[in-house]
Amino acid sequence: MMDLLDPVVPHVKALHIAMLVIWCSGLFALPLMLSRHDEAVGQADYARIRRATHYGYTLVVTPAAVLAIVSGTLLIFLREVFAPWMFAKLVFVALLVAFHAWVGHTLVTVAETEGTHHPPPARGPLLLLLVPMLGILVLVLSKPDLGSLPLPGWLEEPLDIQLPFDVPSR
Repeated sequence: MMDLLDPVVPHVKALHIAMLVIWCSGLFALPLMLSRHDEAVGQADYARIRRATHYGYTLVVTPAAVLAIVSGTLLIFLREVFAPWMFAKLVFVALLVAFHAWVGHTLVTVAETEGTHHPPPARGPLLLLLVPMLGILVLVLSKPDLGSLPLPGWLEEPLDIQLPFDVPSR
């Protein structure tokens, strides 16, 4: 079965990387654009920036994020990458998703409270965004052996507890 899917993997990986580039660059651009939400720039410029951030978030950055996550999940199963470094990477991906949600929340807050809400300066959020982006990059490029990390025993041993629902058998 894997031999049949081998020609698909490079295309899925290319899609994943392209969507990650769009998603991450959008996450960098949006806080910079949000910091320009100042009514002192004039109503026409304010409206233009407001539309650009809204459409950029809803039509470019969010679809790229969804496609990056879907293609990345598909790659995990196509390549059968169930290594500890991959699970650490997924923690950083969750941080990217949280940052994405914060940007969306800030966009909505700025739009709904015109003149009363001022977004934070871009420097802090952008420095915060670098943490998950660099973490993902380091983990993917180095693929470190994280099996020697000390974990609590309850994470390493099965508890022999029945799940609260029935698992369908094949």
